[in-house]
Amino acid sequence: MTASTHPVDHALVEAATDVARTRCRGDRHSMAAAGRDRDGRIVTAVNAYHFTGGPCAELVLIGAAAAEGAYNLVTVVAVGDGERGVVPPCGRCRQVLLDYYPDVRVIVGNGERRRALPIADLLPESYVWADHQPDEE
Repeated sequence: MTASTHPVDHALVEAATDVARTRCRGDRHSMAAAGRDRDGRIVTAVNAYHFTGGPCAELVLIGAAAAEGAYNLVTVVAVGDGERGVVPPCGRCRQVLLDYYPDVRVIVGNGERRRALPIADLLPESYVWADHQPDEE
C-alpha cells in the first residue's frame, strides 16, 4: 500500500450526508453515495437493497453518474443513514471502483481519522480486470 492520502472533499461528504438524511428510508435505502466528476460536478445515489441482494450505493452511483454524462469520477464517498457517518466500500464495490476508475480516491474514516485514499490502497494486490483482457490488434 502506498498510504498516500489526499485532502478530504468536505462538500462531497456533506452531499452524501444530506442524501442519507433526507432520502434514505428504511431497509430498502440505507446508504447514500456521492461522487465528484473531474469537471467538478457532484452526483449522488442511494443503494437499492433487496433480499436477493441488490446494488450498493457506490454501484448505483456509477450508473447515475453515467446517466448524467459524468464518466470521470475522481472522488467518492458513502454515508450511512441514521447518522452512521462515512462507511468504507465493501469488497465488491472496491473492485468495481478500481475497474471503472483506477485513479479514484475514496473517502474513509470519521472524525479526525477521515481521509481520502487511492482505491488501490483499499484493495492491495488487486486483480485489475483490464490487465487480463486480450490485446486488440
